[in-house]
Amino acid sequence: MGENLRGKVAIVGAADTPVGKVPELNAFELCADAIQRVLADAGLRKEDVDGLITCNSMSMPLLYHAEAMAEYLQMFPRYCMAVGAGGGTTFSIIHHAASAIATGMADVVVVAMADSLRSGLSRQQAMLVQSSTGHPQYEQPWGLTVPAYYALAGQAHMAEYGTRPEHFAEVAVACRAHAALNPAAQKRDPITVDDVLNSRMIADPLHLLDCSLVSDGGSAIVLTSAERAKDFPHAPVYLLGMGEGHSHEHISQARNLTTSAAKEAGERAYAMAGLGPRDMDFAQLYDCFTPTVLIELEDLGFCAKGEGGPFIVDQGIGPGGQLPVNTHGGLLSHSHPGNPGSMFALTESVWQLRGTAGERQLGKADVGLLHAQGGILSSHCTLILGREAN
Repeated sequence: MGENLRGKVAIVGAADTPVGKVPELNAFELCADAIQRVLADAGLRKEDVDGLITCNSMSMPLLYHAEAMAEYLQMFPRYCMAVGAGGGTTFSIIHHAASAIATGMADVVVVAMADSLRSGLSRQQAMLVQSSTGHPQYEQPWGLTVPAYYALAGQAHMAEYGTRPEHFAEVAVACRAHAALNPAAQKRDPITVDDVLNSRMIADPLHLLDCSLVSDGGSAIVLTSAERAKDFPHAPVYLLGMGEGHSHEHISQARNLTTSAAKEAGERAYAMAGLGPRDMDFAQLYDCFTPTVLIELEDLGFCAKGEGGPFIVDQGIGPGGQLPVNTHGGLLSHSHPGNPGSMFALTESVWQLRGTAGERQLGKADVGLLHAQGGILSSHCTLILGREAN
């Protein structure tokens, strides 16, 4: 079944809401705004859509989020669901939507996600979210928050491979350099390695600028069959490969802190696409904290295990680098509204593959890899997108 999905489904619409601090719209309204924007981009009426997928909101949770959104917009889909897999939500649902299209459960599917973590949560509520992800018996009693869990992976990588804080800082610098070219990004002022290392310590070795932003924002795409995709206003972007990997739920149960299930997810996506790391013109890698990018670069085969830091320094992941990573600025500099965070990597990839990314447009953008993970390096999903179906 997996091989049969290669090139069978395409993205024909992509749209983002404003990001950063958007107090005039709550999370529900941001999601509705994203849907309306993507319908306009794809040249569709809401009556043309028969599939709707959303994710729930942390700031405004609803029991039946997708159904409530459909009701609000007076859409009546035959395929409707809300999903939740942390930051991996975005990508893990794409192959479900693709399967629905391939099997005739739906013809045109909108995937839309939004949240208001910046404007919709008090500081106390935000801290509660940060501290409630750990295992209730083995982790929460120690009072750790999400940055501290990711700091464990950073410390392990340093201990095992000699990685330095400067290597982590280079990730933040590269993402900010991409964001400087993106007028929609939340943070655009250039930063240096020293800026990162001199920013406030959050959880050793993570400084403030090693940590993703807290944002409001929403994003959406439209999926349809490859056959129908040619009838839409924009050049279609085809799904070539998809793969998941799951290693644990809680970080205390991880078998390894420096190798993640991104390895299995990537291998499965490469196998479906019939491609490998060297075929990728760019990568959008989940960058909730800088060490995750090093681990993902290694696990996805862009460099050998333990060589993520030197790869970033010597080969480059910023503008003009050998492997441009997070060309929109990523979670570190574009925005991070929580579960919807990776949606912006997806829409950015669509624009790169369409050739409409403006000043940040890559010279060659025929095939790209996208990777997201949820939990604490827990649930992973890799997508490979291309301009051509084959």
